[in-house]
Amino acid sequence: MMKFDFSKDTHEPTPRTNSANHQVADSPSQVSPLLGPMAYLLGRHLVLPLFFGRITITGQHNIPTTGPIILAPTHRARWDALLVPYATSYITGADLRFMVTISECQGLQGWFVRRLGGFPVDPLHPTISTLRHGVSLLREGKTLVIFPEGGIFRDRQVHALKSGIARLSLSAEVNHPGLGVKIVPMSINYSQPYPNWGTDVSINIGDAINVAEYTNGTIKQNAKRLTDDLAKALQQLNQQESEVTDGQWSMVNSQ
Repeated sequence: MMKFDFSKDTHEPTPRTNSANHQVADSPSQVSPLLGPMAYLLGRHLVLPLFFGRITITGQHNIPTTGPIILAPTHRARWDALLVPYATSYITGADLRFMVTISECQGLQGWFVRRLGGFPVDPLHPTISTLRHGVSLLREGKTLVIFPEGGIFRDRQVHALKSGIARLSLSAEVNHPGLGVKIVPMSINYSQPYPNWGTDVSINIGDAINVAEYTNGTIKQNAKRLTDDLAKALQQLNQQESEVTDGQWSMVNSQ
């Protein structure tokens, strides 16, 4: 999924001839009023229940019901993109907007991704327009999903976070005081590194982080502090979840 990092300077796109990829990267996110609800219903009531074994979700009460929200899950498999809305959309009542790599927005897959809230970015050449679009979505009170680790990691450990999520949220909050951006850490774990039929899933949702509390220093200092606190929250959630699920899965395997 998304590997977007604002730790390097962003830049305006340079003119390129016949560059379909670049056009995709700057295209706005959207949710089809027909395809979106249909995909959600099929995923929630058919695909996920039939494919997975037990899906355990804790901490849903920590999800804000209003205002701009960034969901920040660990990234363990491509199934995460379906499980995040499964665990949160019932609470927020909102369509989710995902930041995804430009490679996932090509061909037929890209057609669906862009109409299901996909927000394509070029990880090698992030542009200021990408940041502006993310800020615009937050100003509209949308719920964004950004995987702060960047890539998929199957070892059930929290890896170093990219700074993009902090820089995006701080840009929105600083430039629009009182916006009230919240970041919600989420830990996702599977009973198998490569999920297959019958795999159990555990999702643990932590306390929302108030971005406005990180606006007193320089943007670099604020981003580092926010990134560090988000990492600590994810590590704590992951540890709590692992202690519980290891015991549960050991009991199941011993039966």
